[in-house]
Amino acid sequence: MTLESDVSDLWDRYQEGLTVADATSEDAEVLESFLSALEAGEVRAAEKTGDDVTTWEANEWVKRGILLNFGLRETEPREHGGVTYYDVLPLRDTADLGERGTRNTPDGTVIRRGAYLGSDCIMMSPSFVNMGAHVGDGTLVDSCDTVGSCAQLGENVKLGANTLIGGVLEPVEDAPVVVEDGVSLGAGCRVTSGFRVGENSIVGENTLLTPRIPVYDLVEEEVLYGHLPADRRAFTRMVESSVGDHELFEGGAYKPAVVATHVEEDTLEATRREDALRE
Repeated sequence: MTLESDVSDLWDRYQEGLTVADATSEDAEVLESFLSALEAGEVRAAEKTGDDVTTWEANEWVKRGILLNFGLRETEPREHGGVTYYDVLPLRDTADLGERGTRNTPDGTVIRRGAYLGSDCIMMSPSFVNMGAHVGDGTLVDSCDTVGSCAQLGENVKLGANTLIGGVLEPVEDAPVVVEDGVSLGAGCRVTSGFRVGENSIVGENTLLTPRIPVYDLVEEEVLYGHLPADRRAFTRMVESSVGDHELFEGGAYKPAVVATHVEEDTLEATRREDALRE
């Protein structure tokens, strides 16, 4: 039996009415093995199946395993740092981070069980990485950042302060938010609802990336939804709304959009200077 088959069997039984009270010690071992595999980076909630950023697909069995860890556990009091809190899961053991050169500063870096952090990562406080998230090598999670459930962050990603990476668990078929290698997100960015950011793109501060907001790609001269191609510089602009000439709106009505252009050399140079500060 493989871990995938064990989780799939447990999911089928859960769908048929298996409860916390009915779960056996063997079931608990499956849940623990699954969490350990997530934390080791051996399994992921989504995988890239092709060369383009649009080819990411959810691993349904992995997301089901995460849901089982909520459905087949009870909320109970737990202790951390002298504080009692109530949750279905303890926080992640971070003893393995130091040997990989990963840092999490004190007083507010929270890593939930089932989250993966690669080598040479930095987590500044306060910040939060949720269950099922995958944070690649060399990635910076800055102060007041949230990395949601199942979010997939590549290597050498920079999340500016107060950035939100949204999570997704249900429906299990939906792919989570993806931020590929080398992406830099400015302070205050929001990436939600399964949006995918292509590698080496640079996104301006306070930009909202969600499938409901159009991306005007000036490089290929097309309008996109749900993803930003690789090697783009993106920023928010207001464009005329379809109700712009409505009498209710004096002076016209506008809606947010994202404009994407080529990454300029001076923008790349600025991100290189940021890299130097971390060495």
